[in-house]
Amino acid sequence: MPEPLVSARNLVKRFGDFTAVDGIDFDVEPGEAFGFLGPNGAGKTSTMRMIGAVSPVTEGTLSVLGMDPNTDGVKIRARIGVVPQLDTLDLELSVYENLLIYGRYFDMSRKTLDPRIAELLDFVRLTERRNDKVEPLSGGMKRRLTIARGLINEPDLLLLDEPTTGLDPQARHALWDRLYGLKKRGVTLIITTHYMDEAEQLCDRLVIMDGGKIVDIGSPRELIERHTRREVVELRFTPAAREGGEISTLDAFDRVEVLPDRLLVSTDDGDAVLARLSDLVIHPESTLVRRSTLEDVFLRLTGRSLVD
Repeated sequence: MPEPLVSARNLVKRFGDFTAVDGIDFDVEPGEAFGFLGPNGAGKTSTMRMIGAVSPVTEGTLSVLGMDPNTDGVKIRARIGVVPQLDTLDLELSVYENLLIYGRYFDMSRKTLDPRIAELLDFVRLTERRNDKVEPLSGGMKRRLTIARGLINEPDLLLLDEPTTGLDPQARHALWDRLYGLKKRGVTLIITTHYMDEAEQLCDRLVIMDGGKIVDIGSPRELIERHTRREVVELRFTPAAREGGEISTLDAFDRVEVLPDRLLVSTDDGDAVLARLSDLVIHPESTLVRRSTLEDVFLRLTGRSLVD
């Protein structure tokens, strides 16, 4: 088996008295898309900054591309690509000029850069915008340009921090298509996100983080099978039915979650749940049977309370 591109053991990051990352272990294998999923403040970005060799490790060990970020930061940064959470493009320059200047940071010659830029603009579908200023581009176009910029040095590893935050659904799906193309090319991706559908679409494996710790790790399907049933039945009741105690009969089911606006019943057979509701003379205002998702796992492991 090849050595992991990234390996962490008991990794800790502190800022004064605050522990942002609290003793986590993980490995990222060559060619996989590995995700960090968690609410805001879970420690995802702090972990990414340590991997990117821009924030020193407080405790534990971290190996990136076989090197120590605390001592080999320059060498590591030369071999990775970074797509930060916020775009840092030069708005007054053209699309082409942004890529050209960034490539020069890696001492790439103009002769090397010109065909590389043409290839990347084609990949992110911005060839026709090559000479346009960046400022008037849409948010989706700017994110695609930022990805192209992160790939300019043909990195061994691409770090993407919340790559689709703030984008509309159409732009998000266009960006997923580009990232999926990178996966097919064998590029190793490390992605932080709080979008469950994004993690399911893109990640081969992921960790769920909460409060600086890893709550669980596995493929999206493994996590779903481990923590939920195959289907979820969503039941909505009228206020009168809720106040009248009709929903108390749902105690007959062994996994029910009561939310302010609906009830969720986890089950291996949604149709059987609906049939049993009829037998129990329970009449929801509406019902929906859907497959279990990573969001169900996430909320089960991290809770639904908003944490500042």
